Amino acid sequence: MSNMAPIPVPEPQALLSVRGLTSHYARIQALHGVDIHVGRGQLVALVGANGAGKTTLLRAISGVQPATGGSVALGGEDIGKFTASRRVRAGISQVPEGRQIFGPMSVEDNLVLGAFTRPGREKASSLDSMYSLFPILGEKRKLPAGTLSGGQQQMLAMARALMAQPRLLLLDEPSMGLAPLIVKEIFQLIRRLRDQGITILVVEQNARAALSIADRGYVMELGRVVMSGPGPELLLDEKVRQAYLGM
Repeated sequence: MSNMAPIPVPEPQALLSVRGLTSHYARIQALHGVDIHVGRGQLVALVGANGAGKTTLLRAISGVQPATGGSVALGGEDIGKFTASRRVRAGISQVPEGRQIFGPMSVEDNLVLGAFTRPGREKASSLDSMYSLFPILGEKRKLPAGTLSGGQQQMLAMARALMAQPRLLLLDEPSMGLAPLIVKEIFQLIRRLRDQGITILVVEQNARAALSIADRGYVMELGRVVMSGPGPELLLDEKVRQAYLGM
């Protein structure tokens, strides 16, 4: 009988590598040397209480919030000095907290805005893809985006970000303000996107929902990563359960 050790399963190649990242708001330090890695095709969740630095980290990755130290690499390329718009062109799309759709504009015009980096001939096929993925948006494509329900607006914000065909999708609090049934639907959509090979980094206060579907999770406190591991394992961790799940 063989005593050979099991062959370890290799970690997926990192698409996003954040090392020692710091960021400040005036004199207040918001991020304290944060390290995170997102493998290609992975769904990674950032969880933690309000004020933990989760949204600041996402904004620093997308280039909206200046970093004051450390590095951000996408596909092995250092993008730390890239502007936010250049990071979009490099393959990062962010769905901001609160969705921030353009209410008076039609659903379709909102979607087309998401493809501003892409050649015109590719926009029509991307629209078809989005209407296939989010059928309700196809049904309401000519209506003002402001007439959509909260859940439909979240779908629109996600579809708009996907119009750029990103290498990395950043989701900031996708379940905020939504009814529990709609939250379940949004997380099913997020899982489906991951299953289609889209790499996703999601910030979410609903730790249970996020960690249950995440390949990997990071727990943040006061601008630092204090714990990391496979999402379902973190969900079972006693400290996480007490601090974030009320158990």
